[in-house]
Amino acid sequence: MRKTALITGGSRGIGLGIAIHLAQRGFNLAINGVREQDAVADTITQLKSYGGEVIYCRADVGNAGQRAEMLQQVSDHYGTLHVLVNNAGVAPKERKDILETTEESFDRLMNMNLKGAFFLTQAVANRMINQQEGCIINVSSISATVASVTRPEYCISKAGLSMMTQLFAVRLGAHQIPVYEIRPGIIATDMTAGVKERYDQLIGNGLLVQPRWGLPDDVGKAVAMLAAGDLPYSTGQVIMIDGGLTLPRL
Repeated sequence: MRKTALITGGSRGIGLGIAIHLAQRGFNLAINGVREQDAVADTITQLKSYGGEVIYCRADVGNAGQRAEMLQQVSDHYGTLHVLVNNAGVAPKERKDILETTEESFDRLMNMNLKGAFFLTQAVANRMINQQEGCIINVSSISATVASVTRPEYCISKAGLSMMTQLFAVRLGAHQIPVYEIRPGIIATDMTAGVKERYDQLIGNGLLVQPRWGLPDDVGKAVAMLAAGDLPYSTGQVIMIDGGLTLPRL
């Protein structure tokens, strides 16, 4: 029997990289996003080509009502949910120094990147306890620990997601539901397209141990490994997908 995975923000970027690898591993998918169905039709068709079922769940995970409707849609279609991948996230619309960060931007990022993921996980965790099976994977960022003063609200939201991973790992351990954190570094996506020139220069000057951009495919491989149960005795752990960026070096 195929297992089912819900991937928030799963129709493009890192989320799509994850979706492709889970589809290749034999999962049925529920792909969440905020775009219209027509805008993701080709992506859904691509994912279906791997042989499993795929549904699109349009919802803003930062909205409680829409989260509930999304979970009901998944339940109505599949009955059970075996894997939750909290990948949806946004960056500041405008990078500003920490001394100029606005409350509007702060609230927007916290709502989407942290609050939405927390309460979605809470709801899914209770369902997984009842079915006595499940796995939760949170996609954070090196920004959880690497300070960037021109996008502090993003860093704080990802640091919160990292602690959230630990909290749910502790709470769900007795139920044999592992919770993991994937921490990507510099990944080539729409989110990083606007700073490509800057990061090209940094990478060229030795920022990374492995001197190349990370790809959604790199993250997808790691998530698929965890979702398939290949690291069963490591709940609460952080998997770094950063090309060695955060390795201490002299």
